[in-house]
Amino acid sequence: MEHTIIHTTQAPQAVGTYSQAVQAGSLVFLSGQLGIDPTSGNLVEGFDAQAHQAFRNLRAVCQAAGADLKNIVRVGVFLTDMANFARFNQIMGEYFDEPYPARAAVQVAGLPKGGVVEAEAILVK
Repeated sequence: MEHTIIHTTQAPQAVGTYSQAVQAGSLVFLSGQLGIDPTSGNLVEGFDAQAHQAFRNLRAVCQAAGADLKNIVRVGVFLTDMANFARFNQIMGEYFDEPYPARAAVQVAGLPKGGVVEAEAILVK
């Protein structure tokens, strides 16, 4: 199956050997986004700021794919501290309306660049 690479300068550049997103058919697979400011390339300070920035970064990649957050059907969340889970739910609620996408959330030992939250997604166009 053919696939298309999605790229935007409105989200942080990849910090490894991956693409920001890949479209295969009507599915777009968005790589994990940290709370990195795409202009400075630096991680923003604090959990709330990183969570908001991660969603803004996901939105930018969605838009580069010709879609938006409302097209997301699944979100994967990685937290370095599950104590932030309730706060993450509140922040996610600012970016998504019902019916919410499917989601998995796991605690991890660490994230790139010392991030405290990362979110990845799958959208349907």
